[in-house]
Amino acid sequence: MKVLVAVKRVVDSGIKVRVKPDGIDLQGVKMTINPFCEIAVEEAVRLKEKKLIAEIVAVTIGPKQGAESLRHALALGADKAIHVTTEARIDQAVQPLDVANILAKLVERDNYNLVLMGKQSIDDDFNQTGQMLAGLLDWPQATFASNIQITDGIAQVVREIDGGLQTVKFKLPGVITCDLRLNQPRFASVPNIMKAKSKPLETIPLDKLGKLHNSIQITKTEAPAIRKGGAIVENVDVLIQKLRNEAKLF
Repeated sequence: MKVLVAVKRVVDSGIKVRVKPDGIDLQGVKMTINPFCEIAVEEAVRLKEKKLIAEIVAVTIGPKQGAESLRHALALGADKAIHVTTEARIDQAVQPLDVANILAKLVERDNYNLVLMGKQSIDDDFNQTGQMLAGLLDWPQATFASNIQITDGIAQVVREIDGGLQTVKFKLPGVITCDLRLNQPRFASVPNIMKAKSKPLETIPLDKLGKLHNSIQITKTEAPAIRKGGAIVENVDVLIQKLRNEAKLF
């Protein structure tokens, strides 16, 4: 069984971003693999270690620097990688429907049995690509996965929903998006990082697989408002007065 794992290169979650009117300033900013995508890679590797899948192929879309995220996925245990190259900004111009269309063409070209991906990327938070891909392929899907079991070609997935946990199952092929509590990704060892450099990495120009539609235009980007500092009040009566007169809560 072949698994395609989609990964995205995003701004590192541990740094403070600089906001400009036309978007986030990416100049000189540390970039890394999207955390949810890393979880998807880790889950694919665990399934392979259980002898449930035979091959893991990681794919990303973006500029040449995106190869760094692919090499990270290869160091974690992916067997091959595909880099769909474009100089368009992946946090603005490359939108969920574009990604889903490209992934669908790769699935049809290479006959994958399962697609794993993060439930969303931390830069745009769309949470749409997996669902769109399943629709384009007419495949079953399970989103927000916190547990995945595969037996005899049947995937059983525990989903995190507002009301608790929901268990679904479907016959493969299918699409699964991975949530935070699915696993804890391993650290890539130095030997595996070195081995990743020699693993196959296919490069495909984006225009060979489709085009960007730019169906959504970003008109303005703003940083969150700076919160005012708190205050210590003398007693409960003063607190109630401030909540009533200043905060206008009642």
